[in-house]
Amino acid sequence: MKIIDPKVYHKMPEGILEGDEVKHYKKYLKDVKNLYKYEDEELNDSGTIMYEVHSYGKGDEDKKGNLFWGLTVMNPVYIKDECNMTRGHFHEDLNCAEFYFGLQGEGLLLLMNKDGEMWAEKISKGSLHHIDGELAHRIINTGNEVLKVGACWPTVSGHDYKSIEDKEFPYRVFNNNGEIQLVAR
Repeated sequence: MKIIDPKVYHKMPEGILEGDEVKHYKKYLKDVKNLYKYEDEELNDSGTIMYEVHSYGKGDEDKKGNLFWGLTVMNPVYIKDECNMTRGHFHEDLNCAEFYFGLQGEGLLLLMNKDGEMWAEKISKGSLHHIDGELAHRIINTGNEVLKVGACWPTVSGHDYKSIEDKEFPYRVFNNNGEIQLVAR
């Protein structure tokens, strides 16, 4: 019998997901500027990284039962007091649930059903969030430090961003001098 070293490390909570097989992408302000209420010259900034996603999966992604392990790293960026947010999505396969877990920072997990009803759960270090497969979900960084949120989801779940573009979350999240405000669209 031989003993081998792991191929991937998740250095929690301070580090990121690292390894040769880890997928990584960045969303810049210019990529997500349509999410924010206010548009001005600041939104044309091409260098501001809003968030990064790292993910790892093994085996056939089309095989039911296989999982992705991921990490979202959100910077503390505000657009006229509106908090940094991910695009948000439903799963293409509504039978696929997901877990999120807070590793660092403070934020909100916005959840929305197909009828447009929305609620939020606070994200903080150690928080665990079960996301039913039929719910849209979006992460919001409400603090002044990096927000890191881990995730585990089925490889067959898929991501439906189009439904959110067509029927946006009904509330926006602002940080007004440390006070979190949910404002109807």
